[in-house]
Amino acid sequence: MIYWIVIVAYLLLLTLIGIYSRRGLKKVEDFHIGGRKIGPWVTAFSFVSAYFSSVVIVGGGGFGYKFGMSAIWVGAANVLVGCTLCWIVLGERIRKFTAKLGTMTIPGFFGKRFKSKEVKIFSAVVIVIFMIVYNISILKGMGNMFQVLMGMPYVWGALISGLIIILYVAIGGYIAVVWTGFIQAWIMMFGLLLLTFAALHKIGGFTMVHIRLGNINPGLISTPGVWGFAGLISYALIVSFGVWGMPQLVVRFYSIKSVKMIKKGVIMATVGGCMAILPYFNGAIARILFPRLSSPDLAIPSLTKFVLSPLGGSLFLAAVIAAGMSTFAAALIIISSSIVRDIYKKKVKNELAHTRLWSILIGCISLVLALKPPALILVICAFAWAVIASTCLWPMFFGIYWKGVTKAGVISSMIGGFTVSLGWMVIGNPFGIHGFIPGIIIALLLIVIVSKFTSKFPETHIKSIWEA
Repeated sequence: MIYWIVIVAYLLLLTLIGIYSRRGLKKVEDFHIGGRKIGPWVTAFSFVSAYFSSVVIVGGGGFGYKFGMSAIWVGAANVLVGCTLCWIVLGERIRKFTAKLGTMTIPGFFGKRFKSKEVKIFSAVVIVIFMIVYNISILKGMGNMFQVLMGMPYVWGALISGLIIILYVAIGGYIAVVWTGFIQAWIMMFGLLLLTFAALHKIGGFTMVHIRLGNINPGLISTPGVWGFAGLISYALIVSFGVWGMPQLVVRFYSIKSVKMIKKGVIMATVGGCMAILPYFNGAIARILFPRLSSPDLAIPSLTKFVLSPLGGSLFLAAVIAAGMSTFAAALIIISSSIVRDIYKKKVKNELAHTRLWSILIGCISLVLALKPPALILVICAFAWAVIASTCLWPMFFGIYWKGVTKAGVISSMIGGFTVSLGWMVIGNPFGIHGFIPGIIIALLLIVIVSKFTSKFPETHIKSIWEA
């Protein structure tokens, strides 16, 4: 009963935030990026909650269960590369350039920066398709938690979570997304700390974790251990460096109030991001307590049910739902914005209504696909992130750092990165190297080499972007 009380109260709170946020929607820019008036605290913590969704809490725990302590290196990379360096390298320039060009989406920025409809539409299509794939992993994480902790069929858990998100996104837009994300980040941190302390108490401390994992398999307490360097490095890069090309996270820099606030955001995002280490660690603990789970994705739900009281379990369930909801909500905004602003060939009369409609439609499509998910949570996530990042990361990076990048260079990079990363994964990730690695390398080589030998943009275009 306590589970239902806590969860219903929490879901009601999110719905009320969505309704209240509607008051701030006075123009289209408010729905897409909050009118570029979001403060550093809300921006940073909504970034963290959108980054470390149920994919990391449940899926990261699954990898900790499967590969042991070496998986913690993935969490460490999440903090250093995915949070700190991402904010330092991209934050200020993205805020400055996108405001100057008046763009609200990643494809929209590409279209104006590189003076290319082809670049805008191709990137938008990739983002729409593979963000839907990413949504499946998010909904699976929430469904698994409801399944184990509340004895609810997986399908119902995914449906309840998804429908509430669709409701408050359609009502409140980006403002609802960042404010719910801000609250959800705090709930996630509290929930993960609660689970970690309870799990360590049950096991008998850090030393016992290492001893008992080593008794199961010595490879579970060494690096790279049973994982191997190829797999470990690949996944660490996908879910940390790959963030630099993920639209639902990069768009946070569009919306912050000013460039000056980015510096405050760096500190807050780093501190909040440290919680990413905990799911991988807790997954390793679950391996000790439940060595024969049918799926590694059940590690965190099973651990939660075993070490926490019903009240503690309900609070942690709220944390996982918070994690998944914040990311799914952010994804819906990105997908619907990309469709309406970047794929539509003509301006629509009521853009706000169209964006809301597409948010609902894409949310429902994601829900239907998530009812029978194809693989482990983090595997689905890595697949989607690899393709999107291989397509968008370098055009974003060089678009704000290199005046010499050319339209041909960007097009070749996008097509090359997309094709290689997707093709590599389709043939089964040869040599244990994930498709993200060859995809990102080929995309980098193409954007640099082709740009060196193709015609540059007119000086007037470059000046209009770079000069204050």
